[in-house]
Amino acid sequence: MSQVKKLLKRARKADTNAASQLLTVYYEDIYSYLRRLCGSQTDAEDLTQQTFLKVWSSLDRFKGRSRFSTWLYRIAYNCYIDWRRKNPGNVQSNTDQWWHECTDNNPGPVEGFARHQLSRQLYEAVDRLDEDKKQTVHLHYYQGLSLRETAKVLGVATSTVKYRLREVLRILRIRIDAEANEFDLRQTIPVAKGEPI
Repeated sequence: MSQVKKLLKRARKADTNAASQLLTVYYEDIYSYLRRLCGSQTDAEDLTQQTFLKVWSSLDRFKGRSRFSTWLYRIAYNCYIDWRRKNPGNVQSNTDQWWHECTDNNPGPVEGFARHQLSRQLYEAVDRLDEDKKQTVHLHYYQGLSLRETAKVLGVATSTVKYRLREVLRILRIRIDAEANEFDLRQTIPVAKGEPI
């Protein structure tokens, strides 16, 4: 039996120590997921707290038909959707300070800068996707859920997740290429003084 299953079994019997350990295991991942989506540290903290409150209050309903993490992400996703409905104008740009706060563990400064820039560019492009595609990318690529787990969290078929990911890759290639070409043009074409770039 895995450690998570053991902790779950104990948490279901009102073992607060086991519940606290489960929170420690999953808190950072759930917070990161919600932080990327809502673009605000305070809102992400509130949503993470709401997620875990709902988890603990409905733990007895978890039947084990999926992994615990999949069930947990589904609850986090629903908390986020509810929050969006209640606060339609509150969603900030996800590109605020999130990338600046991330630590860079790359060995070389040039390579690290290039990777950071590409990651930021990709993240900004993902941020401009429609909500369904954005959710799919966040769960599958950023949170590491499998195709099937992503489908369960979103309540769609696995084929829909595959389709969305193919579409996202196509869209991102176009956007990244266009931005790279625009950058190259700015670097190579001389601009007369006073003309906009």
